[in-house]
Amino acid sequence: MNIKNKDLNLLLLFKVLYEELNVSSAANRLNLSQPALSHKLNKLRHEFADPLFVRAARGLTPTPKAINISAEILQLVSSLEGFYQHQSGTDFLTQADRLVIYSTDYIESVLLPDLLALLAEQAPQVQLVMRHTQGTLPKQQLERGDCDLAIAGFYRDLPESFYQQKLQTEDFVVLMRSQHPFAKQQLDLDSYCQARHLVTTLTGDLDGLVDQELAKSGLARQVCAGLSGFLSPAHIVAKNDVLLTCLGSVAEIAQQANPELLIRACPVPLPQVQISQVWHSRTQDDPLRRWLRQQIHQLLVHGPQQITN
Repeated sequence: MNIKNKDLNLLLLFKVLYEELNVSSAANRLNLSQPALSHKLNKLRHEFADPLFVRAARGLTPTPKAINISAEILQLVSSLEGFYQHQSGTDFLTQADRLVIYSTDYIESVLLPDLLALLAEQAPQVQLVMRHTQGTLPKQQLERGDCDLAIAGFYRDLPESFYQQKLQTEDFVVLMRSQHPFAKQQLDLDSYCQARHLVTTLTGDLDGLVDQELAKSGLARQVCAGLSGFLSPAHIVAKNDVLLTCLGSVAEIAQQANPELLIRACPVPLPQVQISQVWHSRTQDDPLRRWLRQQIHQLLVHGPQQITN
């Protein structure tokens, strides 16, 4: 297969169709009439000897072959777009775009105040959309372009086509109110197991890392409630005799808002949590998304005072 006989614009057509899964939307993005798009789609299907996109209840659905080749095609097109932007000297920070980040309420609270100010100053035409990661890596959304970046501390076993960068390493601590019965004594393992606990559960499962570690020693704690976020439990701790095992920075944020809250060392030996940002190879070379990752790394590792263009 000689490249001189290939129409590389068909790869762009594949990318847009894969992201939109709708003929009308794809035609609008490519500034083509629907008949012209259909003609190009027939050429694309002939090129790969496969229908690639077939009609579904709503729009189009990719065939198994389209899914199989999508990651490589999306990365190729992204690299080509980045190359031509660089060659033309286009200032990508002045272009209108939308960036989608999957994360948690905790990451939003520590990242967005400075990140939004940075975008307003340096990339004012960029819209930022935050979505909840729901306790798992948004693999399909990253592959399909519905998500540009995922940030959390619980992503494991990434596929080969994904990149990750460490942002923070955190220890677990225990948060309680100053009126808690255990507030004036050392919080040992027995007291910890006797107390009532709140847990953050993004999946609805109350058997978390702490419970799994306790079970290794034949122990258990009393979980009275599971909440869907990392920040709201601190408000409940302030008014109830419950313990919250959380990341140290989460406890510090809570204590700043309510100085009467106490932070204690966690008596359960738990591994540190590594908060990372994860992205798909399709956006590896995109200049705007590469810039976004650099700024987020600087903000969460060094703080806003260290940001550079």
